[in-house]
Amino acid sequence: MVQAVQRAVQILRELATAGPRLGVTELADRLGVAKPTAHALLRTLEAEGMVTQDPESSKYLLGPDLLLLGNAYLDTQELRTRSLTWADLLASRAGEAVWVAVLTGDHVLVVHHAFRPAGAVQILEVGASIPWNTCALGKAMVAWAPDEARERLLAGRLGVLTGASVTDPEALRAQLDAALTTGYTLEDQESALGDAGIAAPVFGRGGEVAGAIGVVGPVERLLAEPVRQELAVAVRETARNLSRDLGAPRGAARPPRRGHDPSAPPTVPTPTPAA
Repeated sequence: MVQAVQRAVQILRELATAGPRLGVTELADRLGVAKPTAHALLRTLEAEGMVTQDPESSKYLLGPDLLLLGNAYLDTQELRTRSLTWADLLASRAGEAVWVAVLTGDHVLVVHHAFRPAGAVQILEVGASIPWNTCALGKAMVAWAPDEARERLLAGRLGVLTGASVTDPEALRAQLDAALTTGYTLEDQESALGDAGIAAPVFGRGGEVAGAIGVVGPVERLLAEPVRQELAVAVRETARNLSRDLGAPRGAARPPRRGHDPSAPPTVPTPTPAA
């Protein structure tokens, strides 16, 4: 790897997670480099529009050109493009907000947000990054993931956003296994107090998990019966239709056999020759 590029990326990540404003000395300490090195990196990033310097405090913050890169990334997301109509239809049917997301590392990235058809002012959540274990969208993607990816995420750092966030790997594993039977996952105030979610996985052309789609809203509206079951049916149907739109093969949503890569072609037994 090119060390200068790696350090520049680390600066952007520090500003994104520990910011919004950090000074040269703070960033040098976080990167473990000399102050002149950090300053040179910041000046280069500033010239490219990736960071900007606050004229009052002389500290640095993320620059406007990052937004252009982010929007360009969203435009390349086939899942997002294909989901626009399906998300709007689900939002109308459910009467709730709909999120579409992909898995990036151990976080969920929201790539599309269809607003609830009616109600109070809503905040656009496109670009939101959420620990996978704290939301229904993340659980839906991990439940159908290949064994290696699933176990790696269960053994990794599990985020905590509220007192209801589940951080016990065995409890999460039980939820993921249950989802393979029901076809959907739930979130009960695990990423934000008072909010809930119901999600289902979306599959791509090769039968792999391409992302997830789900409804998000107040817990008292989403998880009360019989509404929960009605919403779960709507979410599953929409996920299945979106998967077909992406070219997923029939049966892609079948529960994977643990210890078996769900994207691998089935093995055909060799007939035993007659004696």
